[in-house]
Amino acid sequence: MRKLIIWNLMTLDGYFEGKSPWDLGYHQLAWGEELRAYALEIGRQADLLVFGRKTYEGMAAHWTEATEELEIKHYMNAIAKIVASRSLDRADWNNTRIVRDIVGEITTLKAQPGKDIFVFGSAELTDSLLKAGLVDEIRLCIVPVVLGGGNPHFKPAETPRVFTLLETRPLKTGGVVLRYAPAAAG
Repeated sequence: MRKLIIWNLMTLDGYFEGKSPWDLGYHQLAWGEELRAYALEIGRQADLLVFGRKTYEGMAAHWTEATEELEIKHYMNAIAKIVASRSLDRADWNNTRIVRDIVGEITTLKAQPGKDIFVFGSAELTDSLLKAGLVDEIRLCIVPVVLGGGNPHFKPAETPRVFTLLETRPLKTGGVVLRYAPAAAG
């Protein structure tokens, strides 16, 4: 059975982007050879990426034109991708398809053989998948910065969501990669 894994960089105060869309300059505070190697590790572990519409549009614009990190660019452009959207009519990024019922689609895909499925960014999509109980793991790189405002990665929940720590991986840049699994309901 495939795992669904959420991956994102997040500030100490819980934001995955700053006060305006795609305000991600803080990523450079954590980026370095270790995080680059981790990104390539994810590329080998996954055979499908899933994005919400907003993240898809930004990722497609960036990775189709990127002039740096060519090895990452190659896997981002080659890997199969899904964009969860009820408003898009077409997806032009290589190897991408649009899915309107993402909960149903992920449920089906997780039962099929294959490598892991990753969600990058996509806070609203992450929230929907958490509510549906489909998330197997959350991976965060905590970046040592407080933005003081922005778009929070985790949306308000009706009940607390408890997670079990699987791994910590400190980076020389001061960032820390954390891996969590949803705790068993007790």
